[in-house]
Amino acid sequence: MSHLVHRSLRADPPLAVRGEGIYLYDQAGREIIDGSGGAAVACLGHGHPRVIEAIKAQLDTLAYAHTALFSCESAEQLADIMVGHAPGGLTHAYFCSSGSEGNEAAIKLARQYFLEIGQPQRVRFIARRQSYHGNTLGALSAGGNAMRRAPYAPLLSPAFSHVSPCYAYRDREGEESDAQYVARLAAELEAEFQRLGPDTVIGFMAETVVGATLGCVAALPGYFPAMKAVCDRHGALLILDEVMSGMGRCGTLHTWEQEGVTPDIQIVAKGLGGGYQPIGGILVHGRVIEGLNGGSGAFMHGHTYQAHPVACAAAVAVQQVIRDEKLLDNVKAQGALLEQRLVERFGNHRNIGDIRGRGCSGRWNSSPTAPARRPSTPA
Repeated sequence: MSHLVHRSLRADPPLAVRGEGIYLYDQAGREIIDGSGGAAVACLGHGHPRVIEAIKAQLDTLAYAHTALFSCESAEQLADIMVGHAPGGLTHAYFCSSGSEGNEAAIKLARQYFLEIGQPQRVRFIARRQSYHGNTLGALSAGGNAMRRAPYAPLLSPAFSHVSPCYAYRDREGEESDAQYVARLAAELEAEFQRLGPDTVIGFMAETVVGATLGCVAALPGYFPAMKAVCDRHGALLILDEVMSGMGRCGTLHTWEQEGVTPDIQIVAKGLGGGYQPIGGILVHGRVIEGLNGGSGAFMHGHTYQAHPVACAAAVAVQQVIRDEKLLDNVKAQGALLEQRLVERFGNHRNIGDIRGRGCSGRWNSSPTAPARRPSTPA
């Protein structure tokens, strides 16, 4: 038995020894298609030469420098790629080592923002049931994955409450239209603001497209503008978790570009570095940065390995490959083909209730007892 703590302590997993393209190879010589890219991470596949070369080049010059004292070229370059053009008003980036860390940073930055602008009474977050924001305690508190939360429930923060997800397949009532369903969800969010006290709420957190906890569920048209309107009415922030759905997976670099809203804070990871190095982070709206600049002038948060030079160099190369190889165009084309083929093969299947997704993020829901309801937006 291995001395390494694996996800299962009762059986050792196969030992992966090599990766190439879409394939992983184990110690026994088996060739395995890594169809999901691990945990939706390996967006370029394994062994892309440009990324490997970038990592080697960075190691030849600088492997590590503590960000309390130094910045580095690769981190500055990655920030320029992500927010140099201020997409939707996002002007600054903070890089860490995972999506969970990114969500923790978003939570802390959002709280500090209101301290800096003189609203210390804001101490609550509203998130959604059947969501996932990570496994650290703050991120787990925000998330609505009941199974992952259960063992640690006594340790989770009471600062988080949860409202319904936008899950039309299961939760839309009777003959309710898309617009009526969205209005009901907006009213539910408004009611939660009122229950908590509108001036106590820091922000609303949601995955732009829900990942594994709900199963690749995109919101209905108008949902996020309606949620943002509630937040804006009460001066709260909109925080969008695109750890899984972002960085091109849904056909645009940022999935919110398809929703008609801009978040105040966006969390990124997974496709940011494609698995070549552990990296995640947050992208921050200029007004949030201005709030901190007008106060302490510092973000009271940090990690030993934040903005790690090698991790940032890998992410720069990944983003350049996505751009140069026109992978976003391919995601759109392949996503349309995936939808077409799934509908052709399973559209009338008695055990398939819903075909859904966006871009190359898709899944079908197998439910013999569920009513067959076609999605209102393409898979």
